[in-house]
Amino acid sequence: MLSTLFRSTLFRRAGPRVVSLRAYATRSLTPQQIQIVKSTIPALEQHGVDITTLFYKKMLAAHPELKNIFNTAHQATGEQPAALAHAVWAYASNIEHPEALARAVSRIGHKHASLGVTPDQYPIVGEHLLAAIKEVLGDAATPSIVDAWTAAYQQLADIFTSFERNLYKQAVQTPGGWNGWRKFFIADKVHESDEIISFHLMPEDREGLPSYRPGQFVSVRCYVPELGVYQPRQYSLSDVPNQQYFQISVKKEFASGARPAGRISNVLHESLPEGSVVEVSMPFGDFVLDVNATTPVVLMSGGVGLTPMMAMLKTVTSLSKSRPVVFVHAVRNGRVHAMKQNLAKIIKENPQVRKAIFYEEVTENDKKGIDYDHVGRVDVTRIKDLVLLPDADYYICGPGPFMKAQSEGLQKLGVPSDRIHMEVFGSPTA
Repeated sequence: MLSTLFRSTLFRRAGPRVVSLRAYATRSLTPQQIQIVKSTIPALEQHGVDITTLFYKKMLAAHPELKNIFNTAHQATGEQPAALAHAVWAYASNIEHPEALARAVSRIGHKHASLGVTPDQYPIVGEHLLAAIKEVLGDAATPSIVDAWTAAYQQLADIFTSFERNLYKQAVQTPGGWNGWRKFFIADKVHESDEIISFHLMPEDREGLPSYRPGQFVSVRCYVPELGVYQPRQYSLSDVPNQQYFQISVKKEFASGARPAGRISNVLHESLPEGSVVEVSMPFGDFVLDVNATTPVVLMSGGVGLTPMMAMLKTVTSLSKSRPVVFVHAVRNGRVHAMKQNLAKIIKENPQVRKAIFYEEVTENDKKGIDYDHVGRVDVTRIKDLVLLPDADYYICGPGPFMKAQSEGLQKLGVPSDRIHMEVFGSPTA
């Protein structure tokens, strides 16, 4: 549902395509309701996390089956209640201009579709969110406020359900496509670095697979016995489409300070040998490469964020030997530099591809000019002659701070914001 994916990145640029919400909105708020929702913004700023924490507690107690959708790690750390509180505030702040939500609706709708969210789950979220608002705000939650927020939630739920209905329709109309979960087995595990393994996932029914756009992802769902629930995670498809298998590349997330180790990444790495069965969604996602363009493309990634970039790189070089491509990647050192040989092979075979590899902590085995090109973090001012290309599109994927730094750096160098496309990649507790 909405709350699954409302995160602090809600209004961040997610890709080149902007959906029109007018086609999905089946009802609208009255001017009075809009003003009432706006009047609650200060209360949301003050009590938002209290409201969303209570919301999750109430909803998951009443509907434990929804634990199969929500990321339990984000629940335990408090990240999900905080993210939802921000999202509720952001929605209220944009209530007069719902078109400002277009990118967020597209991004969240694609992720909802990968999780199999259904229309009948939206009223459950609405019921418990409104109950939490009333309980936390007490007498301040007047009937008019509750009425306005009921209408506001229904408007947003209508937009999402309509958008997601279209995605589900497109999925089943795609050759080889499906809705919901499909059983796949792990056909191969390829060690790409000390931290990343690529998984070749083949459908158990041996039927064909759909094509997908470079940059899209699938949800992978595993049963976690100690929790007694299924847990889904999203992983970018890291290779070009083929009829035999999907490839995902998963970083093993280690415990760090108060943050626990990634539950599903560790299950995939350590507990599921080749032959094990997992459940996989249809590919979704709107962070995609424009394969029809002929203008330059700059692919910038940090850490495991390189996985959708490799799919983009392989796609663009297979379609054109003249379209200029720049591949910029940041990683700690050679031990954790995944797909190094694949990248070297692509560059050798495609002279239109240039690269800039940054190592932050060079080891004695790392060779400059072979393994890496620069020491330190990516600074676009150091490589501006490489990345500043006329009419280029910039695709950025990696940790939030990395993406923020690259986007701001490019814009300071004069790159228009509508040429910069970003995707927050991975979760520290995934």
